[in-house]
Amino acid sequence: MGWDLLLTGAEVIDVGGGHVGRFDVAVQSGRVAAVAPRLTGDAVRHLDLTGKVITPGLVDLHTHVFAGGGYWGIDPAPIAWRSGVTTWVDAGSSGAYNFPAFRERLSGYQVKVPVLLHVSAIGLTGQEGEARDLKHLDVPAAIATAQANREHIVGIKVRMARGTVGGNALEPLHRAIEVATACQLPVMVHIGDRPPNAEDVVPLLRPGDIITHCASGIAAGPNLLTPQMREAYQRGVAFDIGHGAGSFAFDVLEAQLAAGMPPHSISTDLHSRCVHGPVFDMPTTMAKMLAVGMPLEQVVQAATAGPARLLDLDVGTLAVGSRADLAVFTVVEGRFELVDVHGNRRTSPLRLHNEATYVAGQPLPAVAPEPPPPWVPLTSAQRSAFSHQQQAVRRLLTEPLVDPDGLEEQFPRHGG
Repeated sequence: MGWDLLLTGAEVIDVGGGHVGRFDVAVQSGRVAAVAPRLTGDAVRHLDLTGKVITPGLVDLHTHVFAGGGYWGIDPAPIAWRSGVTTWVDAGSSGAYNFPAFRERLSGYQVKVPVLLHVSAIGLTGQEGEARDLKHLDVPAAIATAQANREHIVGIKVRMARGTVGGNALEPLHRAIEVATACQLPVMVHIGDRPPNAEDVVPLLRPGDIITHCASGIAAGPNLLTPQMREAYQRGVAFDIGHGAGSFAFDVLEAQLAAGMPPHSISTDLHSRCVHGPVFDMPTTMAKMLAVGMPLEQVVQAATAGPARLLDLDVGTLAVGSRADLAVFTVVEGRFELVDVHGNRRTSPLRLHNEATYVAGQPLPAVAPEPPPPWVPLTSAQRSAFSHQQQAVRRLLTEPLVDPDGLEEQFPRHGG
């Protein structure tokens, strides 16, 4: 049998699909055609990946990829090809008023971008404050937008933090749940600066709803192991990391792990203010989970099948017939110092170094990093590093690709 792509010799970590160990993976017509310990046959492309690791394409449950659509948005292309993330769930960048513009942009993305529609009709156009004016929390408009765009919209987003809701207390959450209930969708709730307090928010959530920033030191107050949080976890409210620029603390996650409450999903909350640090990308975030003692298989599962299951997405595994979204990594052993958003440090014994990212069986092309927008605050070290990176790319690309010995005559000259 002939395949379009045959990847052999690698260790596969596909917990959701039941493939953990040494497997070959075959792709035909953009779909996973076979996964087995030994696959034979001709292939248009046959890659020996001995010593590498294959995972399903990573699923980032919390990102902001409405590039050009507001304060937080980034283009996923410069990060996707080198990180292994093939599904980027946009968590509330757009609301009913600006979703049509976001929908147009989605058509140009190679990666899959399911959308959590913001209950505020203006989405995340600004840094905060989208729920201070209740006129923006237009329930009928949100319901109509979600119902008319079910091929894109998979949930509802609301931010429950002091700077966002102002004096409206829990009303934005009540309206988000109203929209979600009408559309039979889950709600993702951002917790942050108090009030509202997390212990007041979580009792309103339903099984299948999602708390993002679950290990936030800012939202924690004294701690996030309140009876309300424990009860929510036990009755099926999902906990999502949502690292971001200010929403992840090692000590909070360690306490949750000690209490038997590991996160259901690992996400970056990647946006314009954290893509240059402290988040950087999904493999770095995954390394932070390894640094606090989560096993590699559990970490991969929480970055693939786990988040996919929360939103009922047909991704996150290498099941035969599924779209051939997959990532190839080298597992590098060592001692890798990592930092949370408060400067606390931990050391990971492993890092996943991405070697290739495939969408529908095709490798994503390299895309140069974008400069940060002018409103993003950067340290002098970040600015210097970004400048150095740009110059390194310039030097690399200004040199001829090969020397004269690497060329052949394409149009031979004949006769006199």
